[in-house]
Amino acid sequence: MEVAAREREFVSVAGPDAADYLQRMVSNDVEALAAGEACPALLLTAKARLIAPLVVLRRGDDDFLLLTEPDLGEVVRAHLTRMRLRAQCEIEVEEHESALVFGASTGFLTDWPGGREALDAGLRATLSGDELELRRIESAVPRWERELDDRILPAEAGLDRTHVSFSKGCYPGQEPIARLHFRGHPNRGLRVVELDELPEYDAPLLHEGREVGRVTSAARRADGSVVALAYVRTEVPDDAPLAVAARTG
Repeated sequence: MEVAAREREFVSVAGPDAADYLQRMVSNDVEALAAGEACPALLLTAKARLIAPLVVLRRGDDDFLLLTEPDLGEVVRAHLTRMRLRAQCEIEVEEHESALVFGASTGFLTDWPGGREALDAGLRATLSGDELELRRIESAVPRWERELDDRILPAEAGLDRTHVSFSKGCYPGQEPIARLHFRGHPNRGLRVVELDELPEYDAPLLHEGREVGRVTSAARRADGSVVALAYVRTEVPDDAPLAVAARTG
């Protein structure tokens, strides 16, 4: 079993209307969760711009815990409180310790392929922050303020495959999410790319002399090679050679 500490912020939503309210507010089917189960989801604007990525853990019939990224806990709490209207539920920030677990059944399913998340389990970390970051990039797990912000459409980051239910009822942002999924495609997508050097954040990527994307995260492996995450235009073949453009000045 491998364990890594994960920085998180937490918001509880509890009360007789908690399940119904969250079902109407987030992108995944949280009413289908049994106690102890979790699913990734998104909190979106009406135009499907990202407010916060979430993992929704159902602790009981009327008790949910939302796990989000650092600095987003108060954003999530304030937004859900402002939109609550007559829904009978309390929305509060909580404090917990979170760990990512690989190679064991400890914890609950989360937003990391091949990993599970455990709260307040007192597990000793066996992976460093740098090792976890390399694994994140190689696994194409997007991170807030790197791959994710309010400029990104969920489908561009591949979140429509993991964080969205296309069979549940309405929620803010559902219409543009569904329209793009069923009638079109994003112009760019998140890819894992191999580079010769560590680039700056947002460094442009070129294909045949034309700018086709930008780098969002990069890390060096033990053998000296560099792996990165980048948004690349969808018409560029997966095996196309890419070059990092030099910035003027």
